[in-house]
Amino acid sequence: MPEIKEAPMSVVGKATPRIDGPRKVSGVAMYSSDHRFPGMLFAVPVCATISNGTIDRLDVSGAERMPGVRAVYHRANVGKLFRPVQRKDLTADGSIIDEQRPPMEDDVVRYWGQYVAVAVAETFEQAKAAADAVRVTYTQEKPNVETKLEAEKKPEVESERGDAEKAFAGAAVKVDQTYVTPAETHNPIELHASVALWDGSAFTLYETTQAVANHRNVMAQILGVAKENVRIISKFLGSGFGGKLWPWTHSALAAAAARNLGAPVKLVVSRQMMFQTVGHRPRTQQRVRLGTTAEGKLVSLQQDYLNHTSMLDDYKEECGEATAFMYSTPNLKVTSGLARRNIGTPTAMRGPGAVPGLYAIESAMDELAIALKMDPVELRLLNEPKIDEGLGVPFSSRHQVECLKTGAERFGWSKRTPGVASMKRDGLTLGWGVAGCSWIAQRIPCTATVALRDDGTARVACGTQDIGTGTYTVLALIVAERLGLPIEKVEVVLGDTSLPMGPVSGGSMVTGSVIPAVLEATEKAIETLVSNAAKIQGLPFAGHKPDELYYDAGRVRLKSDAAAGGGGIAFEEVLKKGNLSAISGSGKSEGTFGAEGKAKFSTHSFGAHFVEVTWQAEIARLRVNRVVSVIDGGRIINPLAGRNQIEGAVVMGIGMAMLEATEYDHRSGAPLNSNLADYIVAVNADVPKLEVHFLDYPDKALNAYGARGIGEIGLAGVAAAITGAVYHATGVRVRELPVRIEHLLA
Repeated sequence: MPEIKEAPMSVVGKATPRIDGPRKVSGVAMYSSDHRFPGMLFAVPVCATISNGTIDRLDVSGAERMPGVRAVYHRANVGKLFRPVQRKDLTADGSIIDEQRPPMEDDVVRYWGQYVAVAVAETFEQAKAAADAVRVTYTQEKPNVETKLEAEKKPEVESERGDAEKAFAGAAVKVDQTYVTPAETHNPIELHASVALWDGSAFTLYETTQAVANHRNVMAQILGVAKENVRIISKFLGSGFGGKLWPWTHSALAAAAARNLGAPVKLVVSRQMMFQTVGHRPRTQQRVRLGTTAEGKLVSLQQDYLNHTSMLDDYKEECGEATAFMYSTPNLKVTSGLARRNIGTPTAMRGPGAVPGLYAIESAMDELAIALKMDPVELRLLNEPKIDEGLGVPFSSRHQVECLKTGAERFGWSKRTPGVASMKRDGLTLGWGVAGCSWIAQRIPCTATVALRDDGTARVACGTQDIGTGTYTVLALIVAERLGLPIEKVEVVLGDTSLPMGPVSGGSMVTGSVIPAVLEATEKAIETLVSNAAKIQGLPFAGHKPDELYYDAGRVRLKSDAAAGGGGIAFEEVLKKGNLSAISGSGKSEGTFGAEGKAKFSTHSFGAHFVEVTWQAEIARLRVNRVVSVIDGGRIINPLAGRNQIEGAVVMGIGMAMLEATEYDHRSGAPLNSNLADYIVAVNADVPKLEVHFLDYPDKALNAYGARGIGEIGLAGVAAAITGAVYHATGVRVRELPVRIEHLLA
């Protein structure tokens, strides 16, 4: 891993507007559904209106006769779509999909909204009318969308040390509570979409995806072609929050229709369909048992969690992701189980596992602090681990104590009085809450190329994607700093499987993964430039050996001139003199564990959230008024985008705690609030004063810059801090999210 030398005009670590921003705000950026091609057709799926049963008859005759309709596809005529073989691998060779059943594979309906047909027409309006005209007759059975979860089989032990049950039984102080989070639906502004082209031998698919390489591999399997015959393009994404990580069935329908009709086909999932067929965060039910000494030292921690999944797929939420290392305890046990429901397959949602898991653990820690009559910050400090006790290895970098202490100072925590409703201001009751947070920090194998061009610009290319988090700008900053170029002279090319294969945009792992590959590619391009400079006649370097030259601030220089401040020659002039249009280098990075396959360090980001709520009992008005977040996320490459990421995550946490829940009709199994009027998300009026502080300690275990991803850690712990503050203000402990007015009026 190369050492990083601070450039004279360093750009890394400085707040930088996103380089793709002007393209987005001017409308130049092309999102998947923006693409149009000659002869393009439009597809609209027909969705099941039952949640459990079978299709008896599907009448498409009327729809097929409608103006502009080119075809109505269903099980009998869509053609063979294959069930992909899962390879749960985040590298370019992975093939991960949450709903493994191909669309219209059989006549069994297992969830409301399941695709049973798709209408294709010359205009969207014609396709929509045709889809509405399809008549489907079902044999219906009662759906199971029950909210109380029971495991279908014996729970699986995920993590264990010591004898947690025995230690709990003998603990001086105990907490034993169950915490529930509801199903939550991703609602990015950009809807899922596929634009499919077939040229007779290969597919080109413009997709809303957070993982172009994985999408290619899965679609190749479903369509029954070699992966070399599938190209996936996703240049811009209107966010995904994890819902666009893996392919969904609409993508296969668009591709199959394009192949059958020999024409481009566009399929855009409607907002209502977003609640049915493209995943969601599953409902979780977590029993947490904590036992301590009389002084507050943890002696036992048990977490038994369940989440719902679909009838065919085993989606596990991984609520114990952070449990084994968050606090020090000699005795720990985490178990998990699944409960099947007639609901579409769940999927990752920002901070999968750790977000609902830490809601439960941090809520229990708050209740424990009250039982101990101890300050909740002090309780966490008392139980700070020295190593990752789950893995038995050191942390690569952990500054959780500083996060808690810094947050407490900036928030003014010392002024907190512990009594319920004991703090007042301007006629309002204040509630203060705190929670710790954590998120994984890993590196996925990655490749990249960097080219120096004779016009004085550079090009960096990687087959990852920017999902709205700022990857374009991060890569531009890294290359600009090393080459000594203004950032506007660096072109970044992403989002295409024809590029060198890059990582998935999930788990906050892109930044940590791409940096080593991009740095190596840049260094190799520089080495090639210097080597050529020593050979080109007419340059002052001719006759010198390459090791007598060096590159600095955009110029090739003689080492012998360095002391005298020799000017050297700009790299573009070297290229022009040598009749070279460009010189390039390739780089790669290995996964976190490399060839050894095991961790030497526990690599995670950490943080703490401090929350103030206001409670006006006379009108039952509760508001989140102030949030201070302190994040230990390694070195922050772009503080402007980094702060945006944490702020956005905190706002999402407000939605999680106070507003969001997908409700299913127990009679039909349909999502009842499948729109943005009834599914309530936080808006500008709900956003309080937000303060974000980064500790900015480089973590060199991941890459030379010491950068870790921060997209998800800002959401973890927020809901627990809010419900802790709600208890402090009202005396009501809400253990099932979201906090509702009826909780507070009980």
